[in-house]
Amino acid sequence: MSSNASRLQSIQKITNRETLSLNPPGRLEDLWATDVFSLSKMQASLPKNVFKSLKKTIQTGETIDPSIADVVAIAMKDWAISKGALYYAHVFYPLTNATAEKHDGFISVQSDGSVISEFSGKLLVQGEPDGSSFPNGGIRSTFEARGYTAWDVTSPAYIMETDNGATLCIPTVFVSWTGEALDKKTPLLRSNAAMNKAATKVLKLLGNTEVAPVNSSCGAEQEYFLVDANFANSRPDLLLAGRTLFGKPAAKGQQFDDHYFGAIPERVQLFMQEVEERAYRLGIPAKTRHNEVAPGQFEIAPFFEAANVATDHQQLLMTLLRITAKKHGFVCLLHEKPFKGINGSGKHVNWSVGNATQGNLLDPGDTPHSNAQFLVFCGAVIRGVHLYGSLLRAVIATASNDHRLGANEAPPAIMSVYLGSQLEDVFEQIKQGDVKGSKSKGLMNIGVDTLPIFPKDPGDRNRTSPFAFTGNRFEFRAVGSGQSVAGPLVAMNTILADSLTWIAGALEAELAKGTELNTAIHLILKQVIDEHGAVVFNGNGYSEEWHKLAAERGLPNLRTAADALPVLKQPHIVELFERLGVLSPVELASRFDTYAEQYILSIEVEAKLVISIAKTIIYPAAVTYLTRLSGAIASLKEVGVELSTETAEKVAGLVKSLTDTVSKLETALHNHDFESTEDHLQYSAKTIRPLMDSVREFADALEGEVADELWTLPTYQEMLFIK
Repeated sequence: MSSNASRLQSIQKITNRETLSLNPPGRLEDLWATDVFSLSKMQASLPKNVFKSLKKTIQTGETIDPSIADVVAIAMKDWAISKGALYYAHVFYPLTNATAEKHDGFISVQSDGSVISEFSGKLLVQGEPDGSSFPNGGIRSTFEARGYTAWDVTSPAYIMETDNGATLCIPTVFVSWTGEALDKKTPLLRSNAAMNKAATKVLKLLGNTEVAPVNSSCGAEQEYFLVDANFANSRPDLLLAGRTLFGKPAAKGQQFDDHYFGAIPERVQLFMQEVEERAYRLGIPAKTRHNEVAPGQFEIAPFFEAANVATDHQQLLMTLLRITAKKHGFVCLLHEKPFKGINGSGKHVNWSVGNATQGNLLDPGDTPHSNAQFLVFCGAVIRGVHLYGSLLRAVIATASNDHRLGANEAPPAIMSVYLGSQLEDVFEQIKQGDVKGSKSKGLMNIGVDTLPIFPKDPGDRNRTSPFAFTGNRFEFRAVGSGQSVAGPLVAMNTILADSLTWIAGALEAELAKGTELNTAIHLILKQVIDEHGAVVFNGNGYSEEWHKLAAERGLPNLRTAADALPVLKQPHIVELFERLGVLSPVELASRFDTYAEQYILSIEVEAKLVISIAKTIIYPAAVTYLTRLSGAIASLKEVGVELSTETAEKVAGLVKSLTDTVSKLETALHNHDFESTEDHLQYSAKTIRPLMDSVREFADALEGEVADELWTLPTYQEMLFIK
């Protein structure tokens, strides 16, 4: 049997696979939030006074009345049991970008040995998982294990159904016994509170008498790859690192642009339909699905939701993608760069702020030049990104996202703001001191009589910008596919809160001097654009010219996570989070330690895999081929046939280079003598990773020379194009 028998068997299994049959999709109205303990279900099952109190907490953020917890718990339990649940789980979000949960049964044993289903307010409100077993950056030692989960009433409980049963899932925060946040939800809630406080003050200074609570909103476009499980299970790198550490590009990649928005393969569409049906049942407003740019790559995008709920739903959506893919015989890859040479996957986080009384505060309307409220909030964003662009880079810094940022497929690592021609012109007029108007929407006439004339936006879009205004929101395009959106949202809310606080102070000072309101607004916005306009860039973020121009403007270019993560330790960043009550210095330090450790460990795992695969899979295949080739050349020479030894010499040279570089990588991995975490980060980025890349270079070259029947790893051509 040939060495590539498993590859051939995988191809046969895939091509002969029976299509998984699904029931036709149900009516959206019948599916929507059926597995969510929603406001309507609460209203139907709770006493009127209890529901009114709970609803007020959810909608206004007021402190929950603890006396209602028992009543809510009983209603929630009864609803969950009616859905087949025997267990409940406090779901929380540790600093790993993953979702964690601890399951407990509703069971209560009575004195006579019988059992009843029981769930109290105490159990609903608080749980106690181990506070030292999750990454915590030294906040909790192994012998200091106590941690608490606490019910987040603003994010609804839901039923998670699997083939093994149903569980009531209750979104919670996760904190240490000493009170520090060990999770991603707690800082998000704090950041929204800080932003609400600052925004409310500004809105009142602008003359609004009624101001509802201001909340940030989020819509995260999720990109992902699907690979058949038969192939993925034969790739140790995909299983353990989430990306291919080796692999020669296929002759065809994405150069024809024939996959993007193309017809969705039938098997993939069935997978998508099941994901969407489950999402609808969980109240996740999935809106869009399509093929992405790279072969084997797809996208799902939801409507906007309140940022906290959107974050929980985004984590849940990643879980749905993974478990549903398994059912359909796929592996869903959420790594930012699973395949070299084709586009990686990101998560475009669309972010805005607004409330019930003033609406979307980042909506410019038809005449943005006269929309003072919008200009103030937009100016606050510009100021925030300029002052804290390095923070935005730090919160998306991971070993996997390093493969995307700065390449000609994703936004550069330089944080800049794209405004579009209309808003750029308005702010330029403000800078010059005389605002006369703004470009209006035009009409699109395609020149075909049967096609309608329709309005076109006053400005184009820019896919090379990491932070782009897209009509009524900002799109943070540099977030990684596998990341939680909580970190980016915390950063955006916090820098906006800081800028709005500064604007409120400046407005108060001007008004106290007797300056007329509109004049005061203009003076402050002029100062913002004078001091922070350097961050605005509407051009090509991929160009070398922009890198030079950004350096001249003083914008940092933090190319790797090793460069970006230490930003979390900078005094002005520590002061920012502490002043606004989002993260204490201890909590922020724990995040640097945790994320740095994850970066280092990720690269170490990949390096060990590179060594293992190179030595046990690639080297044997190459040597076997070289032996056969050399033998064939020698045998033919004996009968008078002279064959060129060029190929044999090339393969021999590649094998030697491979083994020499693997040896260097092994030696490099044994170095543990570092003066600081920052030194270790840089060593991982500048020594370990380049050596891994060198091993790959030789291995991929060998894949192009070694007989296919000896190559056991599924190839790019197979993984990307066989569905």
